[in-house]
Amino acid sequence: MATPARPAVAVIGAGAWGTALAAAASSQADVVLWGRDPQAMTAMGRTGVNSKYLPGIALPQTLAYTSDLSSALTHLKRTPAHSLLVLATPMAGLPQICQEIGQHFKAGLQIAGLVWTCKGLTPEDGHLPHEVVAQTLAHRPTLPTGVLSGPSFAKEVAQGLPVALTVASEHDALRALVTQSFHSDRMRIYSATDVLGVEIGGALKNIMATACGISDGLGLGENARAALITRGLAEMTRFGVALGALPATFSGLTGLGDLVLTATGQLSRNRQVGLRIGQGEQLQDILADGLTAEGARCAKAVLVRAHTKNIPMPITQAVCDTLFNDVPPMEAVSQLMARSATQE
Repeated sequence: MATPARPAVAVIGAGAWGTALAAAASSQADVVLWGRDPQAMTAMGRTGVNSKYLPGIALPQTLAYTSDLSSALTHLKRTPAHSLLVLATPMAGLPQICQEIGQHFKAGLQIAGLVWTCKGLTPEDGHLPHEVVAQTLAHRPTLPTGVLSGPSFAKEVAQGLPVALTVASEHDALRALVTQSFHSDRMRIYSATDVLGVEIGGALKNIMATACGISDGLGLGENARAALITRGLAEMTRFGVALGALPATFSGLTGLGDLVLTATGQLSRNRQVGLRIGQGEQLQDILADGLTAEGARCAKAVLVRAHTKNIPMPITQAVCDTLFNDVPPMEAVSQLMARSATQE
C-alpha cells in the first residue's frame, strides 16, 4: 500500500493556541505558521520561541513562520490534495480572516479542507463559527470544512503533554486529513460529524467556567462548584439539542471534557475572570489588564439566542447579570438557589 503524501498545513493565527497546534502538527506535516505582526514572526523564526504567548517553550526546528498571508497559502499548493488550512484566530477575528482568505479562493486557490478552532459566538449577531464561515466563504459551498476542538490548554500542548481533541465534519476525507496531520503519540484525534454540538460545547463551557470561577472567588466551596459543573452541562446540552445538536456530543471531549478542564484548571482564563469577579473586581478592569475570555464575550449572545427559542438558561443568566447588569455576585447566586425545586 502506498504511503499517504505528507500533508501541507497552514495555521492562521500565531497566538498561544495556533502556535501550539502548529508545533504539534510539525512531526506529521509540513507546517507554516502565519501571524499578522512581521516583527513577531521574524523573531519567532530567529529564536524558535513565541516569547509573547508561550515564553520559554522551544518550538520545532521544522516549523516555518510568515506574516505574508499569500505566502502561507502558497505553501498549501505544494500538495493540493493533502492541504489543510487551520484557522486558529480568536472568534472576534474569524470574520475578517475569512474575508481575506476568500479573496485568495476567488483567485483560484484550491485546498483539500479547512478547519477552525475558535470557541464562542459573535457578540454582534450571535453566530457560531460555522455560520461565519458559511457567510464569508459562501462562494465556496463545496469546500470541505469542520471544527477542531477539545479540552486543551495551549501551554501543555506546546510542551508536548498528552491531549485528546475531536475533529467534527460532514466530510470523511477532511476528518481523515486532520487525523493524519495531528494524530500522534502525544495528540489523540477522535472523529465526529456533529459540528454544531462541538461548537456549542466549546462556546458554552466558557460561560460555565466563568460561573465556577465566580463561585470559587466567593469562597462557596467545592460542593457549589460540582453543582455548577453538573447543572452547567445540563444547560449546555439543553441549549445544544434545542438548536439541533446531538445529545451524546455533550458527554464527550468537547462537552464534559472541555467543561471540566475550563471550570477547574489553573490555566483557564475564563475561570480566572470569574475568580476576580467573585473577589470584587469589575469586568472592565479585568479586561483592561489584558485578560481576555470568550465566556464574557459571548454570554449575552447566547442568552439572546436562547430567549428566541424559550430555552431556560439560569446559569448563563446569572453570569450575564453579574458581568453586565450590576447584580452583585452573591445576589446572583442567591437568585439561582432560590429557583423553584424541579426534577433533574
